[in-house]
Amino acid sequence: MKRVAIQGGLGAYHGIAAENYFGEEVEIVPCITFRDIFTTIKKEPNTIGIMAIENTIAGSLLGNYELLKENKLPIAGEYKQRISHCLAALPGKTIHDIKEVESHPIALMQCTQFLDTLPEVKIIEHEDTALAAKDVAEKNLSNTAAICSTRAAEIYGLNILARGIETNKHNFTRFLIFGNPWVVDELQKDEVLNKSSIVFTTPHSEGSLSKVLSVFSFYGINLTKIQSLPIIGREWEYQFYVDLTFSDLTRYKQSLQAIRPLTNDLKLLGEYPDGKQSEL
Repeated sequence: MKRVAIQGGLGAYHGIAAENYFGEEVEIVPCITFRDIFTTIKKEPNTIGIMAIENTIAGSLLGNYELLKENKLPIAGEYKQRISHCLAALPGKTIHDIKEVESHPIALMQCTQFLDTLPEVKIIEHEDTALAAKDVAEKNLSNTAAICSTRAAEIYGLNILARGIETNKHNFTRFLIFGNPWVVDELQKDEVLNKSSIVFTTPHSEGSLSKVLSVFSFYGINLTKIQSLPIIGREWEYQFYVDLTFSDLTRYKQSLQAIRPLTNDLKLLGEYPDGKQSEL
């Protein structure tokens, strides 16, 4: 059985994505923060990590890009998980009993249209959707509901008051799977690698980024995402996180060599299969 470290408690979307990605039962290791995932892997080197990197509504989780770069654990794969929220409370409670709703800030943001129908309810931010459900159950919060996954509601014995309360039904989170090199090698055995993530900086001069993009175009490499982050301590200078897809491995490798003279601090975060997506 694979041991997978996630941010959040049992029933969190990270754990659901891990089960869907591996297609089998996994041992979930709950962590409080994203940084704790990397700490867990350092202590238990065969543990696999899974971490959200972007959401179709909330955008990119910028800090997680930095964590990947800092910790130098290669990406093994990705999974795009459909996120569907429910409102859950203690058994016997109805929506008319609810005075407070707790959840992660992003989950709350994704359910604004539903929450607007409850104008008298106080909204409280929580560190995690599943842990919000756990708090409602363990602390016996009789007038509080959690926005969480249906899995979390089931795990903690809560009554589901409303399902599918997210405003946009095309709500997906992209998760990255990563680990130590030997773990990644085992996970990628017999896989076709056709996507990669890289990070680099460019000289602070006119047209420096466009030159890099032109090289990728010449080699037939598709950019599926480009994300800029400021470089701390170097005002108005940026590093670029880029996702690439390719069908010709040789041409892809040649493109990386071709951009090296045009970039600074070029790092490969991982080469992996273009990820599967859960159904709507």
